[in-house]
Amino acid sequence: MRPTLRKGRYAARFAEGVADVRAAQALRHLCFVERAGGVARPGWLDADTFDDLCQHVLVEDQRTGRLVCCFRLLPLKASDIGQSYSAQYYELDSLRDFSGPMVEMGRFCIHPDCHDADVLRVAWGAMTRFVDAHGVELLFGCSSFRGTAAETYLDAFDMLADRHLAPKRWLPRVKAPNVVRFAERLRRPFDRRAAMLRMPPLLKTYLVMGGWVSDHAVVDTDMGTLHVFTGLEIKAIPPARARALRMAAG
Repeated sequence: MRPTLRKGRYAARFAEGVADVRAAQALRHLCFVERAGGVARPGWLDADTFDDLCQHVLVEDQRTGRLVCCFRLLPLKASDIGQSYSAQYYELDSLRDFSGPMVEMGRFCIHPDCHDADVLRVAWGAMTRFVDAHGVELLFGCSSFRGTAAETYLDAFDMLADRHLAPKRWLPRVKAPNVVRFAERLRRPFDRRAAMLRMPPLLKTYLVMGGWVSDHAVVDTDMGTLHVFTGLEIKAIPPARARALRMAAG
């Protein structure tokens, strides 16, 4: 997917060189390290070995040229699921039986000073173009809650456990040494409003499209987050949502 996607004042495109990737790494550092109060990394860049394997998508403000959103994509076959970023934290052998092409979306972030909902629409429009162009059938990744205090997100975890767990045939197993097994602690009733207020925006988007999550959250002290494995089977997206996504991608 080489063409640029333009909607209003925002445009999405693939990174085309080292400078573009470093711009994405700098935005990631701002969102994932500086805002979380973490220790600054070399060059003030959030970089890892997966960056060289991925395609990076940049969403820019056409009026100012500022990078306002980025994420990276790693296409995989089911047999290669163990080579994904997520496989560092989750046992994903069950997904080796998935029959279609898949792509891991990672390091999704929006500049903290940008509150325009069109940014997310453009990002998902670009994602939809990629999914359609490559016949992707499963989109997956890690959805992060800021901080590592699980008690902050009890209602959100209760909602995930009650309504959004992965089908048993795809359910990720525990691999990381420090996890929150929230599905074993499900409380009813839970506060749905509080749950939605605490839910990360990216995860909300996955869920309204029919996405599902692992039954536990990983405590990632390096990133200062709690994250859940998140999957979205493209064929499960409700027709109205699918039409809206393709309109955004048009």
